[in-house]
Amino acid sequence: MDYLREMFGLDGRVALVTGGSSGIGRAVAVALGRAGAKVVVAARGEEALRETVAELRSHGCDAAYVSVDLGIGDRVREAAERAVEPFGEIDILVNSAGVNPRPHMNALTEEQWDLAMDVNLRAPFLLGQRFGPKMAERGWGRIINVGSQQGFRAFFNSGAYGASKGGLTSLTRSQAEAWSPSGVRVNTLVPGFVITPLTAQASADPVFCEQMAGRTLIGRNGVAEDFAGAAVFLSSSAAEYVTGQCLFVDGGFSGH
Repeated sequence: MDYLREMFGLDGRVALVTGGSSGIGRAVAVALGRAGAKVVVAARGEEALRETVAELRSHGCDAAYVSVDLGIGDRVREAAERAVEPFGEIDILVNSAGVNPRPHMNALTEEQWDLAMDVNLRAPFLLGQRFGPKMAERGWGRIINVGSQQGFRAFFNSGAYGASKGGLTSLTRSQAEAWSPSGVRVNTLVPGFVITPLTAQASADPVFCEQMAGRTLIGRNGVAEDFAGAAVFLSSSAAEYVTGQCLFVDGGFSGH
């Protein structure tokens, strides 16, 4: 057990998880907390944020929240400063928040495009600019960006969502290039089709869900808890030699 704690334990680390009030973000926040990190979760809805913090505290974790609209740049910057107040500077940044507009490209509006870019790509950039250099100064840090299959392949009206997630994957590599020589590891988690509030529209269609499950190698769609172990790994000392990479947690979706 001592060996496992040395490899994967996060004692003394402080994590900020955007989108931490639901779905993958919440599962990752709870996993990081249970691995020893102090966790700040950020999202819009205060009730859901309080529920996440309560769940973390029920496991004996130190937790706090910041309510923020990640689609507005000035509020992202303000939230970043508020996030360091409970426990100090951030060691682990997880960019899990996202929006998922899915009209056909013919109907995609400029407003929908801007929203996807602001939340899915600009907010991770701004948060990275705030915390990445500080991590590099301290000689240790982790940034995990949550990407998408649609950053690599188009299906189900990828539109602005796919474009923003493709940009996020490239941002990961740029951040890794900039800060990895100073001890910061930056990687992308790439889900398959996961049943979360973000995919509520698609997951309401049982035929589509069956089709997506059929594209995996294990025969089922993902759930948020599937990302707990991968997030702890990428946040830990065990991932010291892993940076600029995309870890597909997708039941073999990308390999089919």
